[in-house]
Amino acid sequence: MPSRHKVLAALLVLITGPAMAAAEPAELRVCADPNNLPFSNAKGEGFENKLAEMIARDLDEKLAYVWWAQRRGFIRQTLKAGLCDVVMGMPTGLDMVTSTEPYYRSTYVFVSRADRQLALDSISDPQLRQLKVGVHLIGNDGFNTPPAHALGEQGIVANVVGYLIYGDYRTPNPPARLIEAVAKGDIDVAAAWGPLAGYFAKLSDVPLAVRPIADTDAFPSFVFQYDIALAVRKGDQALKSRLDEVIDRERPQIRALLTAYGVPQVEEPATGLAGAAAP
Repeated sequence: MPSRHKVLAALLVLITGPAMAAAEPAELRVCADPNNLPFSNAKGEGFENKLAEMIARDLDEKLAYVWWAQRRGFIRQTLKAGLCDVVMGMPTGLDMVTSTEPYYRSTYVFVSRADRQLALDSISDPQLRQLKVGVHLIGNDGFNTPPAHALGEQGIVANVVGYLIYGDYRTPNPPARLIEAVAKGDIDVAAAWGPLAGYFAKLSDVPLAVRPIADTDAFPSFVFQYDIALAVRKGDQALKSRLDEVIDRERPQIRALLTAYGVPQVEEPATGLAGAAAP
């Protein structure tokens, strides 16, 4: 016969075992690019890394990353494949995911050297016909950024220099080459997505001017401003609702985080229809 102490010990394991397991924090599984500042990197230095940490703390969950280069097919190969539950920064309205409430809105901008005093903000500015203009190119199949398309529609082509947004992944943060080219004087002005431009302009040893691109009404097919949200798997309303609540609770802290990273934040609605490319 087992001793009374052994029976009590066994009962204690049966009773407390499940409770101890339940006390283990759930995981917030995030898919992110390990080499894509200012958004994310494997060292946790991006603002999307900091946001993921903020959300995990708020939910009292353990943050776990799945690292994946953000290329075409990123959502299909990560979120839709079940490798993670959340992607931190996606434009709202994408059919392949369910989006949370947006946590910021940003815009495409012009970046130039401050000492040039170009005061450039209009996508239709005549200066663009004379300056060497850098843009990000996503591919060779016409799927490119709104500024690239808008310039092309005006016949501004010969003086435009394309920088592949995917770039050489063996180097840190490949999309940053466009902003670095402005600082070096290789190009006169860059038309770039605001969060990327604002962050690397802030870090530049050469003072750079960052101005939101305006006068875009003449190009209604292209969107120059985007609401950015968290993305969860299509139809995962339960997780979406939980994340929406966190965004509402943490909104002042999120705004301060974005400001610290130099992210241009705009309030006005975008003009035009959904168009050429997400940022």
